[in-house]
Amino acid sequence: MIERYWEGVHMSRIHSSKKGRSGSKTPYRNSVPDWVKLKGKDAEEKLIDMVRQGYTMSHAGVILRDVYGIPKIRVVTGKKMLRILRQNNMEQKIPEDLMSLMKRAVRLNKHLQKNPNDLSNMRGLRLVESKINRLIRYYKRIGRLPEDWKYSIDTAELLTKST
Repeated sequence: MIERYWEGVHMSRIHSSKKGRSGSKTPYRNSVPDWVKLKGKDAEEKLIDMVRQGYTMSHAGVILRDVYGIPKIRVVTGKKMLRILRQNNMEQKIPEDLMSLMKRAVRLNKHLQKNPNDLSNMRGLRLVESKINRLIRYYKRIGRLPEDWKYSIDTAELLTKST
């Protein structure tokens, strides 16, 4: 009886009551499409140029997709974005996903300083900070962050002001 119950239960989202994953998936493709005009080194140079201009990796990827018609930089160049940036010594010190979560935490913290009784946003800040701490543990484990790196809302404010 218990085994049959678990067959229909799916994994749930960590911070919501919803279940499962939905949404579109990018189609698998391992060859360069015909419509792509920038190939190989040209696409790498365009990516490096955009990062020098101050775009984040995700924003540069969206521009490459929408403006230049490159569906995935990995298919066109044979390398992932992060590897291209590492080879050119342009890797960010703090990963982009962690930085965006810290920006969100700083915004929520500023809001809570003005509105201390906003309990739903207080919960939101706790959830965001738990995601930040989980990501920090992961990045320390894989070596992207130093072992002595610590998160606090003050350091997050300083880091997000500089970007």
